[in-house]
Amino acid sequence: MMEHFLLEIEDGVARLTINRPDRLNAIDEAMMDDLMSICRQIEHADDAHVVILTGAGKVFCAGGDIDAWSSRSPDGFGRHWLRDGHQALDALTRLRQPVITVLNGHVLGGGLELAACADYRIAESHIRIGQPEPALGIIPGWSGTQRAVRRFGAQLVRRMAIFGEEFSAEAALAAGIVDQVVEKGRGMATADDLVERMRHRGPVAIELAKMLINAAEGEERERVFEALAGRIAAAQPELKTGLSAFKDRKKAKFW
Repeated sequence: MMEHFLLEIEDGVARLTINRPDRLNAIDEAMMDDLMSICRQIEHADDAHVVILTGAGKVFCAGGDIDAWSSRSPDGFGRHWLRDGHQALDALTRLRQPVITVLNGHVLGGGLELAACADYRIAESHIRIGQPEPALGIIPGWSGTQRAVRRFGAQLVRRMAIFGEEFSAEAALAAGIVDQVVEKGRGMATADDLVERMRHRGPVAIELAKMLINAAEGEERERVFEALAGRIAAAQPELKTGLSAFKDRKKAKFW
């Protein structure tokens, strides 16, 4: 597996762990590329029906690695660091499988942007959530002012990004930033309970529901509609007729 991610797919569940505890699971350029590759692997895994994302060590994710971006030129920061980060987090958000995050440690900056990609967020009771980037003179740049607004609401993002407010787990639950709060150390077991509930729901229906909800939310609307329409078209007998005629070098006659 890649150096700073661990992936295990078993019994329908893809368990993905950010594994850089010595750097508080901060994300660097190589990890962005790795996350893109991992998402593609999960997307194509027929035996993966749900994803559980968590962090190793004491922090879920401290965001972007300051050493990795602070020396970049303004052009390099915008053209590569931010664009590459967007592509990686977009890939996670747009997985066909539902994503559950187990927030087992503090969720800061890019860590919150990573958590915002999920469909369900489980927070352990000791964590804190916030957007410290403006304290460094920079913005939350991995959709922390865009997807985060769609998921959490503009005023909550204002409170974090502009006014520097941090949320406890319970306050985040009340605000709608997380979906459930559990005792420290109980996050993964709670995620497993949620997975057991999902086993009684059709995986194709769940996949389609996620795509439609994403589209309603403004996430990749054009691709969603084309993908859904393409599935319908591919299931029709016309495709077989058309392909057969093409192979025989004839014009297809559909009716």
